[in-house]
Amino acid sequence: MDVLIVDTVDADVLGWLGSRHELHVAPQLAADAFALRAALETVRALVIPPGVALDAATLRDAPRLKVVGRVNAAAENIDLDACVRAGIEVVRPAAAHAAAEAEFVVGALLQLLRRVPIINAEGLHVGRELGGAVVGLVGITPSFKPLARLLTAFGATVKGYDPGVHASDGLWSRVDVEPSGLQALVRGSDALCLLLTCHTRYHGLFGERLLTEAKMNQVVVSLSHARLFDEVALAHALTEGPLAAAWLDAVEPDLLAPGRPLHGVTTLQTTPRVAASTHESRIRGAWAVARRIDEVLLAAPRGDFRTTRPAALAGLAIGPTPA
Repeated sequence: MDVLIVDTVDADVLGWLGSRHELHVAPQLAADAFALRAALETVRALVIPPGVALDAATLRDAPRLKVVGRVNAAAENIDLDACVRAGIEVVRPAAAHAAAEAEFVVGALLQLLRRVPIINAEGLHVGRELGGAVVGLVGITPSFKPLARLLTAFGATVKGYDPGVHASDGLWSRVDVEPSGLQALVRGSDALCLLLTCHTRYHGLFGERLLTEAKMNQVVVSLSHARLFDEVALAHALTEGPLAAAWLDAVEPDLLAPGRPLHGVTTLQTTPRVAASTHESRIRGAWAVARRIDEVLLAAPRGDFRTTRPAALAGLAIGPTPA
């Protein structure tokens, strides 16, 4: 079998890919790990949803696997190191979801600024406008540039920080965003948008030291995983500290469970990774994954087992839809 699809993929994409390779669509395997592993023996390309785990043990049951695709850009449940060791390319079309994520962040900011009132100098509870606000963006991802454009169109002042990009780098002028240090960004922003990929070294980055220095009545929208925050510090900042409200779009299932620091915090909203989940972005992502799978399979001899030589992880730019 050339391609096994264990996700919901647009029919046009399936039709195109199926016209070029032997294709089997079995989304039901997402709920049956044993059956999935049994099906992998002859599979050369695999597309899986975020809820399906792909670890080293599973890869041992897939000796011919060359490429793994994820229509969603997240890498949860995929052992990237094991894939590299096995010479398997992992395709995650992050750029396909950039526009959807940018729109989601703007919508979340508009809701938080208007829905969570502050007390003005006259003692009235009032909402706020995005136009004229200072918005800090943390992390240069594919959604950074379209988000900066949208915010600027609303009349916001946009500043940015990325731990891997120096303030003197020409990238800042190309995205038309003023660079800032992280502490200064937290202190001076009316709204903070976290886009940063949450590597282990960033866990708890937004802890007491940073959150206690946030600008008064600041709102936070995060597409980064909630592990970027120290839970105790975030709960304190939302209930006793300077934050007016926060919206987290990537959280673990029991983050708000009784006994956890954020349980019962009414100024916190969470969503299960819906920022990138639009009809349009899934179609763009599916086409990008399908095109790369096609390229890999055409380049790899059909009868060969995979080599152990590591392959580079793929980053994709979205081009025109295949004919």
